[in-house]
Amino acid sequence: MKIRQILNFLTLATGAVAVTFTSLWIGKQAYYWLPPQGAAESHLIDDLFSFLVTLGALIFLGVTATLLYSITFHRARPTDFSDGPHIEGNITLEVVWTAIPIMLVLWIAGYSYQVYEQMGIQGPSHQIHLHNPMKMESVAVVEDKDPAAIVEDVEHIDVSAKQWAWVFHYPDKNVTSTELHLPQDSRVRLNLHSEDVLHGFYIPAFRLKQDIIPGHDLDFEFTPIRPGAYDLTDSQYSGTYFATMRAKVIVESPSQYQQWLSKAASQELTPAPNQAASEYAQKLENGINSGWKTVKPATPPLVNFSG
Repeated sequence: MKIRQILNFLTLATGAVAVTFTSLWIGKQAYYWLPPQGAAESHLIDDLFSFLVTLGALIFLGVTATLLYSITFHRARPTDFSDGPHIEGNITLEVVWTAIPIMLVLWIAGYSYQVYEQMGIQGPSHQIHLHNPMKMESVAVVEDKDPAAIVEDVEHIDVSAKQWAWVFHYPDKNVTSTELHLPQDSRVRLNLHSEDVLHGFYIPAFRLKQDIIPGHDLDFEFTPIRPGAYDLTDSQYSGTYFATMRAKVIVESPSQYQQWLSKAASQELTPAPNQAASEYAQKLENGINSGWKTVKPATPPLVNFSG
């Protein structure tokens, strides 16, 4: 009997170790399921996602392994038609399986809130007190750098969202564009503003998503680190043509960024191409009536550079 108990213990221990290491391995693979990290803050979301995948895999594999163990080692003999043991209940077990999910949920909530705080994501509670915005710190601050210099290095860009276009204004050069250009490895501060309804500033490669509430301006900071072209989209349903509300995000070296600003500043303001406005005008010209109430798209913005 003692040998049987030892074998059962070794089986359970081996299974627990195998489930744990397999869950950790699956959690590590989750990093490869996401786009390349385009911003310094990206790893915060990736670490959170990996943690959630690891936890989910641990629960799934743990439950599955327990079922397989029970089926394999504790099934009744084919000739055994007797009833199972009469069990009234186990208070300790019930407390444990109630307490563990509660602790896990609190752990996930605390971890998620901490990530949102570090990234400077502003929710409804912050919108109420926009006169006292939360402090946002870079996750890639160099320790030996003067804090005052860090503030001076911040690149300011105004972002306007409207049905259905993104408009970016660079106040230092008085440049307006429908394509967002960002200097690599430089802190960027966006002043987000909605001209009509609720919009969502969302760059998947940067792991950044910030709701923009009409009537309120808010500052949002991050640090792009990977050169390349990325997509910006509206994460909130903002009307009929919201799927066309997209923009290119170009991350380039500081020198290339300054060259682009200088080139754009030398160009005259012209109406930017706007897919929503073009489709709406074409529908009117062709007399198409879908029966759905449609909001007329905003006038295409005047920009120095349209991409």
